[in-house]
Amino acid sequence: MSREEIKEKLTEIFRDVFDDEEIELSDSTTANDIEAWDSLEHISLIAAVEKAFKMRFTMREVSGMKNVGEMIDIIGQRIK
Repeated sequence: MSREEIKEKLTEIFRDVFDDEEIELSDSTTANDIEAWDSLEHISLIAAVEKAFKMRFTMREVSGMKNVGEMIDIIGQRIK
């Protein structure tokens, strides 16, 4: 799966989790860029991403992710 395909799938997940069809992701997107992205929604988001990509993030990965670009990189490495 290409980086662009991962980003497209993540965009669908973000729009669903945050109930906002206007969300457009970039590599630099962070929680500060999405109004509804709080700690509770973060857990829902991680769970939805793990389910969609059939993978699990480690606690280190979850706590270390600074932006969507890093999430895409981790997913890309895992689903080769």
